Amino acid sequence: MVPALHHGDQLLVDVRAVRRPPRAGDVVVVRLPDRPLSVKRVVRVEAAGDLWLEGDNAFGSTDSRDLGAIVPDAVAGRVLLRLWPRPGLIPGRA
Repeated sequence: MVPALHHGDQLLVDVRAVRRPPRAGDVVVVRLPDRPLSVKRVVRVEAAGDLWLEGDNAFGSTDSRDLGAIVPDAVAGRVLLRLWPRPGLIPGRA
């Protein structure tokens, strides 16, 4: 998968979105153990409601492949859109 976000991108995050359970495909801001806030994609929701989160960089991302399923309480918000750079502004970046 080609990374959708890059270091330095500015995002609009809905912190009220934690009221509804995340769904597969959502991009969320999450508190991972011993790490700053991270942006991850929800790949699936486990039967117990835990989330399987993955970053777009399979080889350089700390996510559920390393940590296992993440509890929903770790989600700080849902990414609504990228504010900067605007899509299509920089050639080669979606």
